[in-house]
Amino acid sequence: MRKLYFLVPGTAGKFACGGLWAELKTLRLAQQVCPAEVVTYRQREKETLFLDDVLQKRGEDVIFVISWGFDVPKLAARLKPYNVVYHAHSAEYGFKLPSSVPIITVSRNTMGYWGQRSPHALIYYLPNQISDEFQNLSLERDIDVLVQARKSSEYLLKELVPALQQQCNVCVVNSYVEDLAGLFNRAKVYLYDSAEYWATQGVSEGFGLQPMEAIACGCQVFSSVNSGLSDYLDPGFNCYKIAGYSKEFDIQRILKVVHNSAPVNLSEQFFAEYRTENIVQRLQRILSDINYFFDYKDQYSSNIQALTPLRLTKLRTQRIIAKIKERYFNSKT
Repeated sequence: MRKLYFLVPGTAGKFACGGLWAELKTLRLAQQVCPAEVVTYRQREKETLFLDDVLQKRGEDVIFVISWGFDVPKLAARLKPYNVVYHAHSAEYGFKLPSSVPIITVSRNTMGYWGQRSPHALIYYLPNQISDEFQNLSLERDIDVLVQARKSSEYLLKELVPALQQQCNVCVVNSYVEDLAGLFNRAKVYLYDSAEYWATQGVSEGFGLQPMEAIACGCQVFSSVNSGLSDYLDPGFNCYKIAGYSKEFDIQRILKVVHNSAPVNLSEQFFAEYRTENIVQRLQRILSDINYFFDYKDQYSSNIQALTPLRLTKLRTQRIIAKIKERYFNSKT
């Protein structure tokens, strides 16, 4: 197994976010399979490798893992002579990658996007990890409705929440929570509506950890089902679809759940796909496959025709001509 270098712009300050924590979680899981280290490329940090320094070391047979969406095109170009893997969280950034770059996706939704956009690359599915602390502790639930302000829609924060606050105990979180699992275990209902946020960002929800974590802790979840959320959310069965038709209808459904429903009690089998054991096993197989590919990549050139705009135009033209010929032949017979 080659050593992995996980590239992130930085590990603190303005770069601290859910995407960074998810990437660092994957790094720690990868360390159970092979040597792996974090490498920053925008800000230098004490006791952390910096990309410029790493690239000065000649002869290292390593794999660079890139993931920061907006930086991926520049990083892929800079690292062209090296072995590179793209760890794809969100989609819709608009760039393309050569088939020499394997892609590991965090959701089947993102996998489908890259399956269409980069059909000749190696593509794998490795879901984000749900840490073991996210489980139902059977505590007293003193919060009726829990909302995290970040990524929430205007409708949720400015219309639905104020209306709910008049009828039940609503907790809106505006800052980092040290013990999120504990907070989820105190809540009866968790509201999550990220479709508007991601639409304004121009990219997609990669996975959506919070609704999954909330469900694991026993919360009844009202959520949007955009992009990666559609991997595991199943309205009517393990969640409710939020922003359903009207504010009044949402309020009625949420209050009904607050007053009458028991905590969610899904089997651990539902979460097994996202727990550590399964992810490490999948990562072992994926990295073995990728290492095998890099053993042989330089011996063969990529010779499968790409779906360029010119080739797509040619294929469409051929299809039209074939249909015309078929109609002409059928009219003669």
